[in-house]
Amino acid sequence: MRHARKINHLGRTDTHRKAMLSNMASSLIMHKRITTTVAKAKALRTYVEPLITRSKEDTTHSRRTVFNYLQDKNAVSELFREVSPKIMERPGGYTRILKTGFRKGDAAEICIIELVDYNQNMLEAKDTKKTTTRRSRRGGGKKAGAIASAAVAAGEKNTKTPVTPTKTVKGTSVIEDAKVVEEVKTGAIEIPVAEELITEVDASAEKEAEEKE
Repeated sequence: MRHARKINHLGRTDTHRKAMLSNMASSLIMHKRITTTVAKAKALRTYVEPLITRSKEDTTHSRRTVFNYLQDKNAVSELFREVSPKIMERPGGYTRILKTGFRKGDAAEICIIELVDYNQNMLEAKDTKKTTTRRSRRGGGKKAGAIASAAVAAGEKNTKTPVTPTKTVKGTSVIEDAKVVEEVKTGAIEIPVAEELITEVDASAEKEAEEKE
């Protein structure tokens, strides 16, 4: 039973598997993306990503360690000169697997494995992606109700009918005509005419008082 045996041997011997992964890693570093099966891509990811992390420290020891795995001077130079500066700020996850379908013949699942920082289309789409903001409804109903009630109160205040003013003459309350007062204010009726009206009201009030006596 294969308990706790997570390594996929890929149907090859140990030496054959290591040579294949070394060649695939060199091709990925040189061309930035390759097409292979999903099983090989997953095995390659665990093989090449520690080497890319090692390239962040450009020392003789690091170069010799990477060369021990790749066995290709051009791939080592490309990794330390071109790839390393781009992935310097990335804390892991240097590769991406994109599934493309199934291969004719044996129906093996095919994918593209690529270096993340060299896919310009996905990087541009990420930069231009719009940020969405979530609107909270907490207290929104109460606030809207308060605003509506304030608007109704203001409308009632504006549409309220004007109260006609009153004038007290010798203990009696005389209601003046609102139209006359308005015309006096606007100048439609001259002041002497308004004074005559007031004197007539005073005279009628005196007559009523004498009759009561």
